[in-house]
Amino acid sequence: MGRGEKQFRSRLIAGVFSLLFSAAILFGARLDRVENVDVRDVTLWLQLVTLSIIFTGMVRLLWLLFDSLGKRERKGRRRYFEKIASVIEWTDGYADVLSFLFLILCWMPVFLAVYPGFFVYDAQDEYIQVATRAFSTHHPLVHVLLLGGMICGVHKLTDSYNLGIACYMVFQMTAAAGVFAFLFSYLRKKKVSRVVRLIGIVWLGLFPTVVMFTLCSAKDALFTLALLLLLVCLLEMGTGEDFFGKKGWQFLFVSAGAGMMLFRNNGFYAFLVMIPLLLFLHKKRRGRLFLLAVCAVAGCLFINGGLKAVLHADDSEYQELLTVPIQQLARTYKYAPEAFVGEDLEILYEVLDEEALSLYTPRLSDPVKYRFDNEAFARDKGKYAKLWLRVGMKKPLVYLNAWWMTSYGFWYPDTVINVYGGNTVFTFTYKDNSYFGYEVEQPGVRESKIPWLDEVYRKLSLEVWKEKVPVVSWLFSPGGMFWLYAFLFAWLLNNGRYELLYPFLPIFLIWLTVLLGPTYLPRYVLFFWYCLPLFLAIAQMGLDRDAKNIDTQGETVYN
Repeated sequence: MGRGEKQFRSRLIAGVFSLLFSAAILFGARLDRVENVDVRDVTLWLQLVTLSIIFTGMVRLLWLLFDSLGKRERKGRRRYFEKIASVIEWTDGYADVLSFLFLILCWMPVFLAVYPGFFVYDAQDEYIQVATRAFSTHHPLVHVLLLGGMICGVHKLTDSYNLGIACYMVFQMTAAAGVFAFLFSYLRKKKVSRVVRLIGIVWLGLFPTVVMFTLCSAKDALFTLALLLLLVCLLEMGTGEDFFGKKGWQFLFVSAGAGMMLFRNNGFYAFLVMIPLLLFLHKKRRGRLFLLAVCAVAGCLFINGGLKAVLHADDSEYQELLTVPIQQLARTYKYAPEAFVGEDLEILYEVLDEEALSLYTPRLSDPVKYRFDNEAFARDKGKYAKLWLRVGMKKPLVYLNAWWMTSYGFWYPDTVINVYGGNTVFTFTYKDNSYFGYEVEQPGVRESKIPWLDEVYRKLSLEVWKEKVPVVSWLFSPGGMFWLYAFLFAWLLNNGRYELLYPFLPIFLIWLTVLLGPTYLPRYVLFFWYCLPLFLAIAQMGLDRDAKNIDTQGETVYN
């Protein structure tokens, strides 16, 4: 590729990134402020063009800066930081154990402070399914049995619900520490700098969002751990020579893929879409790769199908899949009722009555969708699909804004997470922030052993101050973290480091699925926080353009 072609390609990639980022900033600000984007506003498009041009120049300057870091000699500075970071190494034989113990020691005080843990986000519903033996596929059955079964089993032995919840939290902490220790072991074998590994382990041990969900009963943590293992497999597939030569890697790929799909339904859809993309990118071993993917999907279907049959689980719910259409119809009913003509209102009332429609809130679909009549919808799906299409053709901008309002927190960096504002739960009422659930749902009860630390996490969960601090707020923001990953992706794409792009596939595909969800919450994109150390390592690998530097101990490190 000639110099002119490279320049054009670089401008194109930077331009597309900047255009999307500018649109996110401008659209998100309007949604945040007035809950609507008027695409007929000429000023909006003039601002979009102006910001895109400015950001394109800034992005290209940042890329040049990063590229220069890969070429510049920084031996003295690198050695200094390597000596500091070496405190986490000790000896190679104990590094994995020490990483595991470090993480447990970081999380344990918080666990004691919020004892028995954050039993929240559908936790009570999952427990009740096991306690009453009345199962449904509303939540992943594997997680329902794991969480509810552990609580019920421990309660029978000890007559304590709190101890059962605590046992689940200890299990999840142990699983998380084990997966993270494996990640750092892998990065050490890939000769990733100790500095990056030190930053990564401190991040996972201390950053509040990571700690909150590691100590939370929601399925998101186990789902994300399985996803992280899959990402490691994909990185090895792209950069290593051993993936298809070692059965261990292939077994991990199948297990992690199946686990990801078992713990979240959107993981299943993302994995299915990922398969043809992987086959296109990895043409050399297409047959083996296809076989592994089929094994993962088959394993998921076999386990889910078997559990559903054995437990006689009810699968008659449709509202989770129809979250966006339900919200679109409800918004149109509220702001543009003239779109419903003739028998349209009668058809709408069959699945959503007037009381349900009156509960429309722009940022959260739960109040309306929970009252959706699944039985009526199942009797004539085509009739309601035609209604949705007919109304949408009349009011497409209303439909767009309805969708954007439940998803803009995933792409607007300055979003304040307050989708539950005013809702009363077991022990408190959400006020100006609902970043994290901070709850112990019944039958659990909060029994803090370190009250002052419990209060710290209460404020982090339910107060808005952290989302108002410049720069730092982006580390807590789902939208801010998304653009961090998108920037890294664009930079690697610009440099032609395609072998490092494999792990981005499931990340972006799952992100696309959450845009179709009921609202925007950090829990749905927990992978942005759990997987950050891996992507910092990928960024460092991206700096290694032509050669690797050798440190004084003879270890090859990415500079």
